[in-house]
Amino acid sequence: MSSKKARVFISDLDFCPDCGSVLPLPTFEQFVACKTCSFKIDVNEFDTAKTTSRIVFNEPDKAALKAQEETGDLTGPTVDRNCPKCGHEGMVYTTRQTRSADEGQTVFFSCPDCRFQEIEYS
Repeated sequence: MSSKKARVFISDLDFCPDCGSVLPLPTFEQFVACKTCSFKIDVNEFDTAKTTSRIVFNEPDKAALKAQEETGDLTGPTVDRNCPKCGHEGMVYTTRQTRSADEGQTVFFSCPDCRFQEIEYS
């Protein structure tokens, strides 16, 4: 039961053509009504609507990994920490959430000189 006035927006059925707000999903009601303005549309108009989805996984930065492998340099932030193996001052670190979300993150320290690695659970 959409009104016949000139529409401000031309869009899919996901958005209100009057105000541009996201329309709620159709339910068992006869009409889908915009929560922002007075626009209503018959729920049967959604029968032909198709829904698609896709999952995209982020790829690691292959150029950065290749450059690190070629040069052998460790990259990342450095912290004032002495390497327990060779005594070098300054270690590169990364963090990961290896346990449940309510526990602290795990910090991985690497020595840029001797490649010694150390793990700290916080």
